[in-house]
Amino acid sequence: MSEPSTSSIAAINPFEVALRQLDEAAKLIKLDNGMQQILAHPKRVLTVSIPTKMDNGEIKVFTGFRSQHNDARGPFKGGIRYHPQVTIDEVKALSMWMTWKCAIADIPYGGGKGGIVCNPKEMSEDELERMTRRYAYSIADIIGPHRDIPAPDVYTGGKEMAWIMDTFSALKGNFVQPEIITGKPLAIGGSLGRNEATGRGLSFTVREAARKLKINMKTATVAVQGFGNAGQFAAQLVEEQGAKIIAASDSKGGIYNKSGLQVGALRKHKEKTGSVAGFPGAKATSNEDLLEIDCTILIPAALENQITKRNAGKVSAKIIAEAANGPTTPEADEILYKNESLVIPDILANGGGVTVSYFEWLQNLRREYWNEDQVNERLDKNITKAFTDVYGTHEKYGVNMRKASTLLAVGRVVEATKIRGLWP
Repeated sequence: MSEPSTSSIAAINPFEVALRQLDEAAKLIKLDNGMQQILAHPKRVLTVSIPTKMDNGEIKVFTGFRSQHNDARGPFKGGIRYHPQVTIDEVKALSMWMTWKCAIADIPYGGGKGGIVCNPKEMSEDELERMTRRYAYSIADIIGPHRDIPAPDVYTGGKEMAWIMDTFSALKGNFVQPEIITGKPLAIGGSLGRNEATGRGLSFTVREAARKLKINMKTATVAVQGFGNAGQFAAQLVEEQGAKIIAASDSKGGIYNKSGLQVGALRKHKEKTGSVAGFPGAKATSNEDLLEIDCTILIPAALENQITKRNAGKVSAKIIAEAANGPTTPEADEILYKNESLVIPDILANGGGVTVSYFEWLQNLRREYWNEDQVNERLDKNITKAFTDVYGTHEKYGVNMRKASTLLAVGRVVEATKIRGLWP
């Protein structure tokens, strides 16, 4: 599960950010207005009410969403998040970013995203199961193995994916259909390497960025905001490349030690206490202050809009690798670019998750399964090519990496849309 930060994101509308990024890309590639309008509007956005019986016998009605942005290149693909701050504009933005992410990774999917407005930390497992199955029932007619393949996201994981798979399978033929969803436990068709995929993919992009900038990973220092699934594995894998982790945080607080933090020990501490806070030998820091710590590599792995025009000028990292979705605002991007910090944008940096989700889907469709080395080798090849494609676009157009990513992605989606045409 991804760990969100405690920072408020209410002030910035993520869908407006996504539209601005699209508009910038459209101008650079001289995209005609009609095609831009197609890409600016999700193909379908479903809002559902989810009546759920709570453990005390009362009925509570939750609100859920599923946004399906674009399927020109293939079925919709994207996670389902459980969070009190989920909004329809958030899932619309995230579904658009998923379209670009899949296009950059050059996998045959379009973008989708879902969410339920709830606080899973205040719910029992039985309540979560009843809510999840009711949500799956409510969206069952618009998802499917060749239509829309969901996945885990913030505060969801294999358990929730199993409930959705089981509900869908019972509704649609009463036979097991593992290819309906990814991020499943191994026992029911999950892929080896999936749990570490987002962090592993990010570590490959950091490796390639360090090569481009001639940074020695053995002398690099790293700060990780959001020590959840992606943040933990990213930290572990860049540590294996020789870098030193000096700061980490989660929703309950952060820690800092200039001499370094051992990721394995920190993970055990969090498993035992529920947070990185209080790790022996480390000083306390906040999620906000962590972003400004003097380090070589910064990994924002929490929620949206963490680096803004207010604090971007104080970020010292030479590489910012976005494990989270949308952690940097457009204004902050410009400041970081002028300060010669290389931002590896979310739609590239955290593309490992959707890439191995694609591998899982292929394995499910074929009912054949790969070993972990096969998965990791294919992931490395895919992500390295994606980074090289984006970096080449960044150099060609003289724009930051986010604009380069969007340019590359929009171009690929536009090409598919034009080839397919508009019908009826």
